[in-house]
Amino acid sequence: QVQLVESGGGSVQAGGSLRLSCVVSGYTDSRFCAGWFRQAPGKEREGVAVIDRDGSTTYADSVKGRFTISKDNAKNTLYLQMNSLKPEDTAMYYCASDLWVTAGRGLDDDEYNYWGQGTQVTVSS
Repeated sequence: QVQLVESGGGSVQAGGSLRLSCVVSGYTDSRFCAGWFRQAPGKEREGVAVIDRDGSTTYADSVKGRFTISKDNAKNTLYLQMNSLKPEDTAMYYCASDLWVTAGRGLDDDEYNYWGQGTQVTVSS
C-alpha cells in the first residue's frame, strides 16, 4: 500500500520560508505523480503544486514565483519549498500521490487516491 508521511509545517512570520517534506513508500515504479494541496478553515481544498511523471511541474497562480516543488528519487521524498510566505498561505497542507493523473488535472484533488496526514502552516502578519 502506498503511504505518505509529511513533515516540516510550523509557524512563521510573513516573508519567511518553510520547506515541507513528504516521504513516499509503496511504489515499485518511481515515475509517480505527486502534489501539494492546502485547505484553510471554511474553504475548499485547493491544489498548490504538482510534479508529473515526467518531472514537469504545475503551480497555482497564487504561489507562482514563491513556491517550488521537487522530488528526490533516491530518497522517495517530495518537497515543497515555500518562500515569501503570506498570511493567506495559512492552511493545512497535504501531500498526495497517484501513479497516473489525467493530463491537465494535476491540481484537482479528485485525481489522487493516496494522501498524507497533513501538516499545519501558519503565517502571521
